[in-house]
Amino acid sequence: MISIHDLWKDYNSKTALRGVDLEIEEGEIFGLLGPNGSGKSTLMKTLIGITKPTKGKVSVNDMDPSESETEVKKIVGYVPESPHLYESLSPREFFEFIGSVRGVPTDSLERVERLIDAFEIKDEVNNDIGSLSFGMRQKVSIIAALTHNPKVLILDECMNGLDPKSVRVLKEFLNSFSERKGTVVYSTHVLEVAEKMCDRVAIMRKGNVEAVGTVEELREILKSQSLEDVFFKVTEEEDFEPIIRALEETL
Repeated sequence: MISIHDLWKDYNSKTALRGVDLEIEEGEIFGLLGPNGSGKSTLMKTLIGITKPTKGKVSVNDMDPSESETEVKKIVGYVPESPHLYESLSPREFFEFIGSVRGVPTDSLERVERLIDAFEIKDEVNNDIGSLSFGMRQKVSIIAALTHNPKVLILDECMNGLDPKSVRVLKEFLNSFSERKGTVVYSTHVLEVAEKMCDRVAIMRKGNVEAVGTVEELREILKSQSLEDVFFKVTEEEDFEPIIRALEETL
């Protein structure tokens, strides 16, 4: 389980998180939604100890990431919005490196071979990562996050750049992972995906969590037809008429 209480993060004169409170249950696929700059990525980074909070408490499986970063990383797989990879290594070398850092013996990496096949990177697995396309690098980042069989996945816009088949493979994996009591925290701007995949969602705006619940609960409370309608009501960005009129005037 993940517990977040009164979490604040300041960067000099900017406040990225403002008193965030969340409880994310074991086995839950939890969606983080919000406009750019709403605090989603900062929140995710605090869950694995990359970013230290200014104030507040975070607990991941009863561990504080800011105090036990190494231990937390042994049970958490993280895919950042932009892949951070060693470009001079091949994907296979990178997976072996991640496995060694996470304490996975080389002869216990059979699951990596299955993931290589599932995400169809076999033809590129011995080439330098620096030569790969963005979509292929994203697949490498996802496989690396799964190398040590984590209990928790923190996925920041992880479907960016993926081909449709890989998106489907990832969705099916996440559903299976959740059924096996794995916990997923997933941020996306693709609201249709969140609506179908997530057990609950939190909508963030300017560092605050403005709404939390199942999609059905939020639609009912806000009398909305879709998660998209809920999103724009909560983030106060629902009035598109002036924008549409301005675009029409350019035609």
